[in-house]
Amino acid sequence: MEFPVDASEELKAEVHMLCLSKAQEFALLGYDNITPDDIWKCVSASYKKEIPPKHQLVNDILSLKATKYMNWLMVNMYKNPDNFI
Repeated sequence: MEFPVDASEELKAEVHMLCLSKAQEFALLGYDNITPDDIWKCVSASYKKEIPPKHQLVNDILSLKATKYMNWLMVNMYKNPDNFI
């Protein structure tokens, strides 16, 4: 996962666990190939310059819906088709 240089190791570990939890939730819904890194890329795409406060990070990760993730994935597939072959 790519974080700003000044992000603490504790924050990185917490975000990774949240993304892992969300990836496991998606797997239960039948989306087996989604990784925690994929979740983070989707969620962090909406952050312009810096990471928001922790409470917003938690909310953004845990409230991510499969449809929003799939929409983000499709847009990125069209923008960067070489990354998805």
